[in-house]
Amino acid sequence: MVSVQRLRTLAVAGTIIALDQWTKWIVRHAFVYEGNGRVIIPGFFDLRYVRNTGAAWGVFSGFQAGLVLFALVMLGVLIWKRHALVGGIPLGWLVFGMLVGGIVGNLIDRIAWKYVVDFIDCHWHASHFPAFNVADASICCSVGLYLLLQGLAEHRARCGQKTSRT
Repeated sequence: MVSVQRLRTLAVAGTIIALDQWTKWIVRHAFVYEGNGRVIIPGFFDLRYVRNTGAAWGVFSGFQAGLVLFALVMLGVLIWKRHALVGGIPLGWLVFGMLVGGIVGNLIDRIAWKYVVDFIDCHWHASHFPAFNVADASICCSVGLYLLLQGLAEHRARCGQKTSRT
């Protein structure tokens, strides 16, 4: 029997994958050519069609087979070690679903297109943050949420130990 936690995890991952692929489909069809886009907030935020053949910030560009293999291995390890990683924190199912959904969203692009579609383009004057997508945001937010929840759990454990000694 499938647990409620696993169903929640699958629902989160599926939602992230669907939203990621849907937004990338819109970008590919609305802008057609790489580099095309639309200014949303002048001087700060654009939607811009970018084909990223690398990993985060374009590193390892051109190593698609290696990046696909790495993503598959990471998914396997994450699934294998799921309980050890997120089993002890509140909302671990949410963190895990966001992480897996983001990895799979970008993996689909790498396999289907040989690049990842990025389109969220933030900048401030001369500073420019590399373009990203829903899957990237989900991965980053899941890691941030994991660190926050893990830190809170450790803090509660320390506070619980202090009060039990007094």
